[in-house]
Amino acid sequence: MRRQEAEARFAALYADTFDRLLAYALRRVDEPERAADVVAETFLVAWRRLAEVPPGDDARLWLYGVARRVLANDRRGRARRQRLGQRLRDELPRAVPDHADRLAATATVRAALDRLREADREVLTLTVWEELEPREVAIALDLPVGTVRARLSRARARLRDELGDAWGADAPGVGRHDPGPPGHEPGDSDTHQPRPRGGGDR
Repeated sequence: MRRQEAEARFAALYADTFDRLLAYALRRVDEPERAADVVAETFLVAWRRLAEVPPGDDARLWLYGVARRVLANDRRGRARRQRLGQRLRDELPRAVPDHADRLAATATVRAALDRLREADREVLTLTVWEELEPREVAIALDLPVGTVRARLSRARARLRDELGDAWGADAPGVGRHDPGPPGHEPGDSDTHQPRPRGGGDR
């Protein structure tokens, strides 16, 4: 079937069946938007398989069959999303404790972080927020591990200066990782240690 003929046949099919197909979907879902999505997906299938669409009124019945399968897929997907949503709601309180009483402290820490150099801040936040080891940060940022440790040490020192007396209470976990081996000073860059590539350092 030539493209022009296919488009003409599809246009006629759409005009003849759209209203009934939409009514079919609306009677089976509780949201007009979902019904519209079902109809759109059904006609997309019809266009892709136009050669299989029977002539006459049988075309409408064929579309009903397609719509039934689209609806079934929609329900399964919706059920999966609902189950996932419920799991997330169940897990969220355990994964993310309620920090409402610490909002002020969080704002203080964020403001202090914003005053750090971007390179130092990135290393520090990957270490603390994402709980990465220096070796993993080095892989993520494509840096030598020694450079990561030096930046981490410098970032902690500067953040400690920014927070002052609030360091211990407002920045929990910031000092969790060892910044580096003895002899590393803030600002040092380890130019002798090769950058990790691939999974060789894992």
